[in-house]
Amino acid sequence: MHSEPPCSMLNCFFCTMNEPEPSVRRAKLSQCFKEMPLRDDQEHVLVLSGLWNISMAQPDDPEFPALGIFECMAKLIHRGIIDQNWLLREKAVKSGVILPLMELLRGKMSWVEQRVAVRALGHLASHEKTFEAVVVHEVEVISLAMEIASNCLEVVYKEFVGIKARKRPKYHCDLLTRGVGELELQSRKAEEWASQLQCWSLYLLNCFASKERCLNLICNTEFLHNLCGMWGGLVNLTSPAGIGLLRTLCSSKTGRENVANSRQVMESICNVSRSSDDWQNMAIDCLLLLLKDPETRYGVIDIAASSLVDLVELRSLGESKMVGETISQTLLQDYYKIKFGFLKLKSQEAEKALEELWELRVENIKRDKLMSEQDMKERQVLVGKLKKQGNQKFWTGKIEKACKIYSKALELCPLNFRKERIVLYSNRAQCYLLLKNPAAAISDTTRALCLSGTVSPHSKSLWRRSQAYDMKGLAKESLMDCLMFINSRIKSEHTRRVRIPYYAARMINKQMNATWLFANAKSKLCIKKEKTVDEYESKGEYQLQEMMDAKNMGFPDMPTIVEDAKVEKRWKKR
Repeated sequence: MHSEPPCSMLNCFFCTMNEPEPSVRRAKLSQCFKEMPLRDDQEHVLVLSGLWNISMAQPDDPEFPALGIFECMAKLIHRGIIDQNWLLREKAVKSGVILPLMELLRGKMSWVEQRVAVRALGHLASHEKTFEAVVVHEVEVISLAMEIASNCLEVVYKEFVGIKARKRPKYHCDLLTRGVGELELQSRKAEEWASQLQCWSLYLLNCFASKERCLNLICNTEFLHNLCGMWGGLVNLTSPAGIGLLRTLCSSKTGRENVANSRQVMESICNVSRSSDDWQNMAIDCLLLLLKDPETRYGVIDIAASSLVDLVELRSLGESKMVGETISQTLLQDYYKIKFGFLKLKSQEAEKALEELWELRVENIKRDKLMSEQDMKERQVLVGKLKKQGNQKFWTGKIEKACKIYSKALELCPLNFRKERIVLYSNRAQCYLLLKNPAAAISDTTRALCLSGTVSPHSKSLWRRSQAYDMKGLAKESLMDCLMFINSRIKSEHTRRVRIPYYAARMINKQMNATWLFANAKSKLCIKKEKTVDEYESKGEYQLQEMMDAKNMGFPDMPTIVEDAKVEKRWKKR
C-alpha cells in the first residue's frame, strides 16, 4: 500500500484545510488568502471552487471573512480586470467555473450574486476560446439573461431599494458600501449595480446574437418591446444597452424580420434616431440595415420614411461621415417605381415624405445651380422679408398664418443659406408647439439641428424638441435634448455666466423623475399594493355582510348590536 507523497507547495490551501490544530489552521489560512493574489498559480480555480462549496454549505460561518477572504477576492477580481489573459486561461473553464456561475445565474443566492455571474459569463462568452464552454448551457443562459434584463430592476427595487432601511439585508448593505456607507450611498450603489446587472445581461445576449445563435429565442416579441426601454439611464453612460442589441439583431436576416414586424420597436428606433441620445448613430444604422434588406425594406419605409427624411441634411455623426447622403440614396432607390404607380406603399405619409425628399435633394439642387448671384441676393432679401412678416404674425397671436409664411420662406430659400433655414425651421417648430402638433415640431427641430451640426447645435431647437417630446410623453428623448440645451448654453460665449434657466431646470427635474431607473418598478409595486388593499377591503366587507346576515338569522354566538356597530365602523375606516 503506497502512501500519498507529501505536498511540495508552500501554504497549500488544501493542506491547510486538513490541519488538525485550529489556531495553526487559522494562521495558515490567513497567510494563504494574502498570498493567493500574488501568485500566478493554475490551482487557484480549484481553491475557488472549494471555497464556493464551503460557502454554500456553511453560509453563516464567519471564519473565512474574518481571515480576509473578501480582501483576497477583491484583489483577484482586480487582477483579472487588469490582466484578462490571466483570468481567461482555458484551465479555469475546464476546472469547472461554469457550473457554479450557472447556479448563481439561476438565482441560487440573490441578485447581487447574479450580477457577478452574468458579468463573468459575458466575459467568457466574448472570447473564442471560452465561448464553447458557455454554449453548452446556451438555451438556459439566454433564457435567464433575458429574464434578468427584463425583471432585474423590479427585483432590486422590491428586495432592497423600495424597503425600509432597517429591513434591508445587512449582507447586501455591507457589500454595496463596504460596511461604511449610510442609506443614501446604499441606494445610489444599488441603482448602479442594478443598471450594471441589466446592461451586462444584454452584453451576454449580444455575444450570442453576434454569432447568430438562438435568434428565434432572443427575438421574442415581448422581449423586443422591453428592449426599447433598456437604455441604462445616466448610470452606465458607456453602455449602448437595448439599442446596441437591436443593432446586432438587425445584422442578421432573422433579427431584421422580427424587428421590422414590430411597429412599437420601429417607432422607438425612429425616436432615438431623432434625439440627442449618445447612441443615435446606432438607431440610424438599424434603420439603414432594415432598408437595405429587400424583405424588410418597404414595411420599414412605411413606418420610418418621415423620420429619416428629417435626417437627410445630417453631414456627420461621430465617426460616420455623409450620413444624410447615405440615407437619401437608400430611400430614393425606388422613387420612380412609387411615383409612377409600379410600387404602392401602404402609408400615404411615407409617399409624401419621399416626394418631399426628391424635391429637396434633387429638384432644389437643380434650381439653385441655375440661379445667378443676383438672383441669389434677391432671393435672400425676399426670404428675409417673409421671415419678418412671419415674426410679426407670430407676436400678434396669428400662429397659423405665421406658420404658412415660414413654410413659404422655406420653399423659396436656397439650400446653401443654412443659417436662414435653421431659423425658419426652428420658428415654424415653435408655431407647431403652440398649435399642439408635437410630431411636426420634432420634424422641424430635427432638420434645424441637422443643418447646425453636432459640434454647435442650435440651442433653441434643442429646447423646442425637448418640449415636443415631453408633449408626446417621451421622457428619455426630452431629457437628453434638455441636457444638450443646457450644455450648449454653458459653452456659448454670450451666456457663459448665465445660470440654468428655471424652465429648463423644471423640465430636467420632471424627466429625471420619469426616467429614474426604478420608476416603472415603483409604479408596478404601488399598483400591486393597491390591488391587494382593494381585495382585502372587499373581502372584509363580504365577511362583515356574512356576519350581519348570520345575526339576522338568529345565530346565538354572534356579537351584540353594539359590537356590530364597532366592527362596521372599523371596516369603514379600512
